[in-house]
Amino acid sequence: MLEDRGIDFTYREYRSQPLTEEELRWLFDSLQVKPKDLLRRRDRAFRELGLSGNEDDDTLIALMHEHPTLLERPIGIAGNTAVVGRPPERLLELVSQ
Repeated sequence: MLEDRGIDFTYREYRSQPLTEEELRWLFDSLQVKPKDLLRRRDRAFRELGLSGNEDDDTLIALMHEHPTLLERPIGIAGNTAVVGRPPERLLELVSQ
């Protein structure tokens, strides 16, 4: 979608280059959400780890770093602003600022 509109962006492969715990903390602060709000409850890791979604923030952040598929995506970041691309058109909010 961004390519179709000629918008330059850098894609980060979340599985091979997961966000650090510090980056995750910044992301949740920027989005003004809790880690559980972006937890993919249908993800295989969620089931395999026996998660409930009620774990504390520190636990979820560590697990999202260790198992990046647990984090809702896509996420777009421009400067100090972040948006969750659900629906994907939300990513366009970053270029309209």
